[in-house]
Amino acid sequence: MGKCNKRVLNLSFVSKNSYSKKMKRFFKNALMFLEVSLDAFACVSRGVWEENVVGFFSLCRINSLYLHLIIKKNRIMSCILHIETSTEACSVAVSEDGWNEFKVADLQGPQHAVQLGVFVDEALSFVDSHGMVLDAVAVSCGPGSYTGLRIGVSMAKGICYGRNLPLIALPTLEVMCVPVLLQQELPEDALLCPMIDARRMEVYAAIYDRALNVKREIAADIVDENSYLEFLEKHPVYFFGNGSAKCREKITHPNAHFIEGIHPLAKWMFPLAEKAKSKGDFKDVAYFEPFYLKEFVASQPKKLI
Repeated sequence: MGKCNKRVLNLSFVSKNSYSKKMKRFFKNALMFLEVSLDAFACVSRGVWEENVVGFFSLCRINSLYLHLIIKKNRIMSCILHIETSTEACSVAVSEDGWNEFKVADLQGPQHAVQLGVFVDEALSFVDSHGMVLDAVAVSCGPGSYTGLRIGVSMAKGICYGRNLPLIALPTLEVMCVPVLLQQELPEDALLCPMIDARRMEVYAAIYDRALNVKREIAADIVDENSYLEFLEKHPVYFFGNGSAKCREKITHPNAHFIEGIHPLAKWMFPLAEKAKSKGDFKDVAYFEPFYLKEFVASQPKKLI
């Protein structure tokens, strides 16, 4: 057997007890269609699938259409509406059984008040017209733009009330890590530092390892030459997000790496949302508030005279 190379995104949301029969049926069908590599089969034989669904898929040489049909047949996961409005990007997605069936995004600027309602209406129309049944609504809960977060969370709450659905809240910085983990080749000891621009030289940032274990909690950092040195001295650290570009001139350590083009988007939320749903990690729809990190301070209007 090949050596099992466990992926870094730990998605422990498949219960051995509740899904054992489904898993047996899944593999029976899957092996009829998939050309599975030795490494992937080694992972399956040791039950790694139940710890890491996306990791298993990344180790298989598959035909994506067959995979999609097999997952839909066995109904392993859920149908979730995802809303992301924490930065200048506004996006909505619908995932079913670990597959984005619908996704739309606007990266042109903060027009959430205009775009979000349109996007959500399109998503719900897609769900209803395709006979899909929503199981939950997931929303990015911050940190990020004060206005953007309020708009996104308010919309998510309204849908939950109207359709009697549970609410899932996902930290924005963790959502930003998902495309990096799935698309980048990272060393074993790599650390991830997603950054959201907080104006001037300040960013909202946290430090995670490859399994999304928190190595440093979320904080508002004023970046200078000494920022994150305790991590850079021991590990390669990957910086990304809309706050990372302005930090290139300040963070010049050889272990600092910058990844461009990473945005918190709704299409990246489904792995974390599935994990939260399996754990029953739902928020109180009536009282939940976004994680602003810093209190909103209204500026004083200028006198006209």
